[in-house]
Amino acid sequence: MRHVSETLRARVERYYTTVPSLFADVEEYGPLRLFVRREPGAPYYGGPGHAQPVKGRAAAIGAADIARVRARQRELGVPEAFEWLAESAPALRAGIENSGLPVLERPLMALDPDHRVDPHPAPDGVTVRALTADDPCLPAALALPRLAFADEGTAVGAADRAELAAVAGELSADGTVETVRPALRAGHKALVAALAPDGTPLAVGHFHPMDGTTEIGGIGTLPSARRQGLAAAVTAALVAHARDHGVRTVFLAHAQDSVARMYSRLGFRPAGCTLLIADQPARS
Repeated sequence: MRHVSETLRARVERYYTTVPSLFADVEEYGPLRLFVRREPGAPYYGGPGHAQPVKGRAAAIGAADIARVRARQRELGVPEAFEWLAESAPALRAGIENSGLPVLERPLMALDPDHRVDPHPAPDGVTVRALTADDPCLPAALALPRLAFADEGTAVGAADRAELAAVAGELSADGTVETVRPALRAGHKALVAALAPDGTPLAVGHFHPMDGTTEIGGIGTLPSARRQGLAAAVTAALVAHARDHGVRTVFLAHAQDSVARMYSRLGFRPAGCTLLIADQPARS
């Protein structure tokens, strides 16, 4: 694994501390910080609703601190989720696992600021573009990751447009779509989709910019539309869109080697910092 520069690590760490605060209030539990979302829906990845170590205080985290946070999360009705960089709190993993939660590793990859990422070709008739807050395909674009991550991998799957429409209806009904619209209008969130000629999203991805840094995430392809290069086309468009809006540091997390190979072909390289998550919904 390539050693990560202190500058990149500092930017990633600051990013994970500040971006959830756009959508949540912060509650302090000693050396742990809990993000409590202000509105229904999930404008930021799977929450926010997760906890992380307070910088400089991770060594003081004990079993009682973890238990207090988990009790508050149960009270709020959100996943008992924790998320942090491995290097920022090396001893926390054992404490989380001893509390009964499994911990997953999500290796990070970053793009050299000077590396050019050319547009990736999409199939004939498919348009790749950023969506607006009032875009008619927004509900389906927000629904797509649920189907993509429920059937992980790169193999063609069964989930199709009918299932996509059903989940889109659920997200419209439960308030998720309306929660996301203000974030898009304010520029706190960008959503890019590969659209079929009839406007159906076939692949999507998003990012949340902050002080010239962003993580690209939520990249998923409708299972029935896989193996057409759609995820690569969306990823390249996300990078271009972020850079057009002043972002210099672009990074992402991945769960599978097959997905990492696609990112590598676009120019992303392994970063030494690794994201650790416990009971956190899928990110990318």
